[in-house]
Amino acid sequence: MDDRTPAVRLEPWSERDAALLRALNAPELMEHLGGPETEEQLVRRHRRYVELSARPVSAGRMYRIVLLPEGVAAGSTGFWERDRESEGEAVYETGWTVLPAFQGRGVATAATLAVLAEARAAGLHRHLHAFPSVDNAASNAVCRRAGFELLGARDFEYPPGRAMRCNDWRFDLRRP
Repeated sequence: MDDRTPAVRLEPWSERDAALLRALNAPELMEHLGGPETEEQLVRRHRRYVELSARPVSAGRMYRIVLLPEGVAAGSTGFWERDRESEGEAVYETGWTVLPAFQGRGVATAATLAVLAEARAAGLHRHLHAFPSVDNAASNAVCRRAGFELLGARDFEYPPGRAMRCNDWRFDLRRP
């Protein structure tokens, strides 16, 4: 990070973050993820996020991204376990969404670097992957800036039933 990278704090996802999740469900933010979710889907997602954040951190964690020094919620990020049967290993996966008012300021990169530190400290898996759509230039740039290695493009199903082409970015959590 340099002097222009904003300071962020990651706070574990909690019951009070339902309104943030609704704000992050805006069409322009969900463009590369199959579009906005229904209210029922949001309620289920919020419950999953709260439950994940209540488990031991080695299982992963969802976070509210808080921009400092303002102390305002700027988005969400997290990491969770993903079984990669075809590659023969379990890994962590990460993802993020930043509210439009905070985009283009390095918030996603700062939050991703903070998640890398959290996943490294959790210590369960060697690799953390991100799977942004090949068409999502901003998220692919975050991966590049955060030091992920591009493994290539692959087909991915997200949301369930919707095929998308993603870049598979990997970060080795054991590297210094």
